[in-house]
Amino acid sequence: MQAEHALNAASPTAPEGANAAAMPGAATRPQGCTNFKLRQLLRRVGIHYDVEMAQCGLKTTQYSLLSHVLKLGPIRPGDLATAMKMDASTLTRNLRPLVDAGWVTLEAGADARSRLVHITDTGREKRAEAQRHWKAAQLALNETLGVERVLALHALVDDALELLAALPTPGAGEDE
Repeated sequence: MQAEHALNAASPTAPEGANAAAMPGAATRPQGCTNFKLRQLLRRVGIHYDVEMAQCGLKTTQYSLLSHVLKLGPIRPGDLATAMKMDASTLTRNLRPLVDAGWVTLEAGADARSRLVHITDTGREKRAEAQRHWKAAQLALNETLGVERVLALHALVDDALELLAALPTPGAGEDE
């Protein structure tokens, strides 16, 4: 029903209740702001995950950071920022609470100027606890939206990211 409504809304010439795709010559172009629609979706999905992750005392960004350090570490902060598509200052700001909690450490690298991010044993435990909450959030989202819709959403996002990669991107990266 929502898809039909979206199709009808896409055509300013479609009579109310008519399916614009079925009307010969009907304009089927997006109406409204894509950025606004995506931000609405991201806020709603983000809240869903944040509520679940809060039960283990982490933000979703912290879980993601712990997961990346576990998978890629020990790793230089600059390389971690690049892998996470975030700028270095955002990474530094997001690492601080994890260091303070004892879940990651910043240790000397190969030379006196370099540093490496390591996950600690307590960080591994926190990440394992958080993964159970992340999985609960993911399964609940799959149930709410339907697995087919989630798979289609993932494919659409992947395709869009690939197509948008050709556009110029000012700045170092995205905040997560």
